[in-house]
Amino acid sequence: MGGRQVLAARRLLASAMDGELSEREFATAARSVVAELGSSERLLELIAELASGEGDPEGCARLSYRHVLGFDKLLLIDGGPRHMLRAHLWHPGTGGIGKEDIHNHRSPLASYIVRGRLAMELYEVRGDGGIAADRYEESLAESSADWRLAPAGPARLRLTHVGQYAAGSSYALPPHTLHRAWCDTDRPTLTLFLETGSERRRSTDVFTAGPHPGAVAKVPLSTADYLGALGGLAELLRSS
Repeated sequence: MGGRQVLAARRLLASAMDGELSEREFATAARSVVAELGSSERLLELIAELASGEGDPEGCARLSYRHVLGFDKLLLIDGGPRHMLRAHLWHPGTGGIGKEDIHNHRSPLASYIVRGRLAMELYEVRGDGGIAADRYEESLAESSADWRLAPAGPARLRLTHVGQYAAGSSYALPPHTLHRAWCDTDRPTLTLFLETGSERRRSTDVFTAGPHPGAVAKVPLSTADYLGALGGLAELLRSS
């Protein structure tokens, strides 16, 4: 199901990510794959093909939405439990309810900066000193996949790293790594994001500077809006 670019991307993902890999090997392989698929010419061809209706637009639209952290999250390739390839479009000067949240993930991940620039901070939990925060356990509601956050008490965090990632750079993170990322430029930032691994955590850790809503709705895109968003990404890449 899909045109030439979609099938080629699926083959690359399967060959790189479907073996019995350790967590570190998943992250390394994912970083290599997003760098290969994220080259401007190849990504433009893939997104233009998807925008024309190839692949699974209805299924991908149901898993595409504005993320609570404030960026557009568009599913490109659904590899089931093994991998999911997404485009993230970060808009300067905007954010969501959780734009300041420090969090980790359910599985190893890798991201390639296609255009624009991201800033990122890494943190670790410590017993005293550092930054005061409220800790939550985040999970997905079974009936709707909305985000649910259960209070887990106060915490203190220590900032361990600050970095900037410009176009052409990439990074990979293990699932437990606490971090915060944001668009670090006055132009839209586009990243290619790969979630990996069949053994995904059921919940993640979220740290906030104040009270957080107990649930945040996840509103999927319609198929028409999804295809329109892909068309907009293709135009953005052509203008780069």
